[in-house]
Amino acid sequence: MNEKELISQAFAARERAYTPYSHFQVGAALLTREGKIYLGGNIENAAYGPSNCAERTAFFKAVSEGERQFAAIAVVGAPEGTKKELFSACWPCGVCRQVMREFCGPDFKIFTFSGKEGITACTLAELLPHAFGPQMLENGR
Repeated sequence: MNEKELISQAFAARERAYTPYSHFQVGAALLTREGKIYLGGNIENAAYGPSNCAERTAFFKAVSEGERQFAAIAVVGAPEGTKKELFSACWPCGVCRQVMREFCGPDFKIFTFSGKEGITACTLAELLPHAFGPQMLENGR
């Protein structure tokens, strides 16, 4: 699957976001190494703290189904009703970056979309340098 198809899937996931408070809809399409896609939308809660980002929704769905090997994720987000040509790049928050690091290596690809720039890509290492990962806990054994 190429990045254009993955971005398209993220737009489809965005349509299912539950955002009655912020009205900022985010969609994510997570690609496993075997080619399966898990979609996630952000899910808000009136208490705010229990809300969940689109990226984590996709990861948690995949992991709960037994997936552990991931290749890439596409993330798109903008206020409800925004036309595609007015989208700005929507990068994962710090919590989502840390969840990605739990399950992905430094070469994991992250794609986002901007109406002006099109598709932008980076690796997890670029997005989260000097990451704390599972190997940090193995050193003391």
